[in-house]
Parts: sequence; structure tokens; C-alpha cells
Amino acid sequence: MNFPKNTQPLATLVLGGNGKTGRKVAERLSKLNVPVRIGSRSGNPRFDWMEESTWRPALKGMDAVYVTFQPDLTIPEAQPLIEAFARTAVQSGIKKLVFLSGRGEKEAQMCESLIINCGAPWTIVRCSWFNQNLSESFLVEPIQSGVVALPVGNVGEPFVDTDDVADVVVAALTEQGHDGQVYELTGPRLLTYAQVVGEIAQATGRDIRFIQVTPEEYAEELKAAQVPPEFIDLILHLFTEVMDGRNASLTDGVQRALGRQPKDFSTFVTETVGTGVWKG
Repeated sequence: MNFPKNTQPLATLVLGGNGKTGRKVAERLSKLNVPVRIGSRSGNPRFDWMEESTWRPALKGMDAVYVTFQPDLTIPEAQPLIEAFARTAVQSGIKKLVFLSGRGEKEAQMCESLIINCGAPWTIVRCSWFNQNLSESFLVEPIQSGVVALPVGNVGEPFVDTDDVADVVVAALTEQGHDGQVYELTGPRLLTYAQVVGEIAQATGRDIRFIQVTPEEYAEELKAAQVPPEFIDLILHLFTEVMDGRNASLTDGVQRALGRQPKDFSTFVTETVGTGVWKG
């Protein structure tokens, strides 16, 4: 990576720097000798979306921010918090915002507009479901158990890999030509959850089954696992509304941003099998 002549890399605050994409963005920026600060409740200085007093100390001395919001852009608090944060970032002298958004979520697009209108250069990275939801999140345990029961039917989803997401984010933060761009990222294939589970079963040599259940049945399973009610509502929203077929199409966001094809799900599976995370 060669930075434009007579320019310095933008010192970057990576919000959610220990998360699925933030971790990889921080690692890539560090390898490029870009100054990086992790924005998290365990960071120094600490950052907490719910404590506005932590924002300015985390922003001090930074030039750019990779903005990821937790727990999800669909919660009612997301829009006012993102609007307030973007305003604070601009007042603090931030020169660039790269915003991680969700594909097919009206609440996410409303949050995007707040970034777009904040007064600083921006790039939107709008994503489908991550491959890594199957290897780093709540779906790992069902895969290990051999039964993946979800309230979703024969709907194709263009799963995208977080390696591709991180590469696009880093390009937006370190290269010219990405300001004002909305990159909608997908993988190269549409896959149903039955197909996804089937590919993992074949690669691991295990008997792993996918079962479609009703939202009510799934909610009861989550309750039995002592998942907090607010997260149950969020998970059900994602499966019953966002995965209703609205995202069953492919885009060229990875190609436009990086000039290459996105990673295929089969490559992700091959790489992940070697970690042993899916062992029974």
C-alpha cells in the first residue's frame, strides 16, 4: 500500500475494534503502519456508545473513524446516538467516517443518512450476513451439536466474508476515490441455510442437519438458553424480516471497491474447518 504523495495515513479510531470486522480492520491498518486506536469499553481511553462522556477522549488525536454500532442498528437508540456521535466527531476534527451498515434494513439506511449529512467525507459499507456468523457467533453451538434449527425457509442469502468487509473498509480509509461511495457487499453466491449447513457437514464429515422451526419455537429455545429478551427480539427480527427474500440478489460492491471477486463461501468453510471450531 502506497499512500498518496505528500499525505500521511489517517490515525483511525476503530469502534468495535475487538469485533468480527473491527478486529480485522485494526490488524490490517496496523500492518500498513496506520496509527490505530481501539474503541471499546475495555479500550484506553474507553469508548461506550451509551456513555457520551467517553466519546471525545476516544476521538482526541484521531483523523478518521470506522463506525460500527452495537448491538444493532435496528434498536430505537441507534439513530439518536449515531447522529450525536457524528456531530461530536466532526466537532473533534475527524476528516473521514467509514460506516458499517446492514443490507435490507430500513433503520440501517436511516442511520446511513445521518452519516452522509454530518459534514465530513464518508463511505458506507453495507453488508449482507457474515460468513463468520457461523464460526464466531451464536450459530457455532448448534453446528457443534449437529442440529441447526432456525425460523427461516428456502430463502437465498449472499453471505459475505468479513475478510472482504475489512479489505473494503481499509481501502476506504487509506486510498483515494472512495469518498461518497456506498459499497453494498455480498458474496458471489446465493445460499439457503440448508445449503450452508450442508456444505459445512460435507467439509467436516459430520452429520449436521438443518431444521426449519417457527419463530415461536425458536423464541422458546432462546429463552431456554437464557438469552436476554431484547436479544431474542433482535434475532427474531433478523430471521423473520430481514431474511424474507429482500436480499436474495448479488451486488458488485467488492468488485467496485477492490477490483477483485469476493470470497466464496466454500473457501470460508475450508479455512474454518482447519480451526476445529465446528467439531462435535
